[in-house]
This record gives sequence, C-alpha cells and structure tokens, in this order.
Amino acid sequence: MANSAKLIVTPAPHLKGRYSVPKIMYAVVLALIPELVFATYLFGPRALILTLIAVASAVGTEAAIQAIRKIPITALDGSAIITGMLLAFNLPPGVPYWMPVVGAFVGIAIGKHAFGGLGYNPLNPALIGRAFLMASWPVQMTTLWIPPKGGTLSGIAAVTTATPLNAFKLAAKIVRDPASGAEKVSQANQTIKGLYSGWQNMFWGKIGGCIGETSAALIILTGIILIIVKIVDWRIPVSYIGTVALLGWILGGESGFFHGNVPFQLFTGGLMLGAFFMATDMVTSPITPKGRWIFGLGAGVLTVLIRRFGGYPEGVSYSILLMNITVPLIDRWTKPRIFGEVKKK
Repeated sequence: MANSAKLIVTPAPHLKGRYSVPKIMYAVVLALIPELVFATYLFGPRALILTLIAVASAVGTEAAIQAIRKIPITALDGSAIITGMLLAFNLPPGVPYWMPVVGAFVGIAIGKHAFGGLGYNPLNPALIGRAFLMASWPVQMTTLWIPPKGGTLSGIAAVTTATPLNAFKLAAKIVRDPASGAEKVSQANQTIKGLYSGWQNMFWGKIGGCIGETSAALIILTGIILIIVKIVDWRIPVSYIGTVALLGWILGGESGFFHGNVPFQLFTGGLMLGAFFMATDMVTSPITPKGRWIFGLGAGVLTVLIRRFGGYPEGVSYSILLMNITVPLIDRWTKPRIFGEVKKK
C-alpha cells in the first residue's frame, strides 16, 4: 500500500512513447546549437547575446504565467527554450536588445498560454512573436543587418547593402517596371544573375540575413539527424522544400530574372530553418501522414507566392502561420477510417 500512489490508471491503448516531452525538446535544442555557434562566428557575440536574451525572456515569461495560473511550473522542460531560440534565429543580428524580450513575451503569453499552454496553442509561438515584431517595428526588422565575417550581405561582391532576397526583390521590381529604362534593367538582370550564380555562398552560409537562417548546409545536416532519430517527420520538410523547388523550376527559364531560380529559392532566406524546425512543430502541424504532405505543399505554395507577389521579400514565417490555421481542417479531412467501419451509402 505504501507504493499505491505510484499506480497510474489510463484508458486504452496503453502505449508509451520512446521520448518524453523534455527529451524531445532538448534534442531540438541540441540540434539548434550548431547554428547558434556558426551565427556567433558570422555576426559576432551580438548574435549569441540576442539569443540568450530571447531564451531567458521566454523561460521567465513561461514561469511567471504558470505561477499566476497556479499550475505546475514547467518552464525548463525545453519548449520555452526552443521558442526563444527560434525567435532569435528569425531576427536580424542588429536589432536592439529589447526586441527579443518583447517578441518572447508575446510569443509565450499570447501565442501559447492564451490558448492553454503547451499542447493547446494552434500557432507556432516563435513565429507569433516574430510576426508581432515585424508588424510593430518593420524598419528594424528589415534593415538592421550585419555583414557576415568574410563576406557580403548578399553573398556577391556586386551587392553589399542588401540580403539576397532583398536584393532580388529590388532588382526584380526594376525588371518588371516598363519605365525603368534599358540601362537600369540591364544592371538589375546582372545583379540577379550574380545572385543565382552565388548560391554556393548561400548554401554554406557566407551571407547576411537573420541570425539562424544563413547556413542551409548546417540546418539540413541537423534536420536530417532529427529525422533519423524520429523526432521530426520527414514528410513536411520533403513536401515543403520539394514544392518550393518545383515552383522554382516551373517559373524558371533561360532568360529574364527567373533563370537559376531553384537553388536560389532553396538556399536563401528562412526556408530550411522553417521546413526542418518550425513547420514540423508537433503541436501546430497535422497528426496524419497524408495531412503532413498537404501541410508542406501548402506552405511551399504560399512561400513562393509571398516571395513573388508579396510586399516582403520573405514568406516562410507567414506561410507556416497560415497553414497552422488550417491544421484542424486538414486533420479532419485526412483522419484514417476506423478499422471495420463501413461507409454510408
């Protein structure tokens, strides 16, 4: 009878997963650390400080809200740490130190605990924080870039004051404008060709951008490790990245500003970070295999449409948030049929 308190009664099926929530969360944290180390090398200690501030703010906000709600304090289970890291990874390295504090508070308080806490939030908290900062302080979120060590913001010598997607957006606007003039159009086309030919710098990470999105190679490597250990489902990254690649190929051509579009679209911006670490969030992504294919495809389509026609050069964050909203419907449409169920005529 002394050990009766340890008896746990649960409804069937009596299944126990390989990983607990803290183990899953800290595995993702470990996978993000190489990106943080590389970002610190590229942009200096400021990148590390911003990340630590975001993490501390997220953990502190979570603990404070749980204390106010009088529920068990689980701020160190790893989920708030991931929110802080991903928020910082989506910030320019030159933003003021107070911005990750505000973003982390909004992400945790409004994006997570307003809906009940871990497991109940319909939207990715880190992206909610970033979206709030982007809507509130768009100038700081789109201009405070820092050139990477040993490289330029764009990854090519011809453009030194804009990130690859910003440079592409500006050049493409000139190409599309009939009033630009032949000389400006020619220069814009040369810029775009240079961006396309410099995709190797974008793959390895010798470019400017947000803190954690620069090195596609490093993100792919750590993402594949998470897939191998079955913490991340491969369907969402494959369908997301594959859709962006397919649309890049469809919009491609031998002339104009779409030439070489596929590698440029894949290795610039936050596509890899979003595909492996944000779109795959277990709480805000579909639970069915078919639903995960649909989720990734939809996010890929939205990313390309926002990049191509939207006012902002990047579309990863908003595409994931928009698809988060559709998850309940996707799960309903794709739920498997009950064994032995007979369809009504």
